[in-house]
Amino acid sequence: MYEHLVVFRFNEQFDKGQEQALLQALLALKKQIPGIIDLTAGVNVTEEQENVHGYTLGLRVTFENQEALRAYGPHPAHQKFVSMLDGILENVVVVDYPI
Repeated sequence: MYEHLVVFRFNEQFDKGQEQALLQALLALKKQIPGIIDLTAGVNVTEEQENVHGYTLGLRVTFENQEALRAYGPHPAHQKFVSMLDGILENVVVVDYPI
């Protein structure tokens, strides 16, 4: 299995009202993309404010295997989510590792 972690930092064009739509789109990926075992996403509520660095949305996906992880990126449902980030994404951090 593979774990896929992503955290998003948005720019000044980001409207907080967009947050729930992004979150719902992320959560919907679980049923739309084959090979996903588990998926969670949420708004960053850490009390460690000194460690936030502007990252306000997080995603964790567990994939069946590395092939499923590789197929996820170009999948149309994932690409639709990526298009929602146009003009509002400042930075993203991605970590993938076998489990």
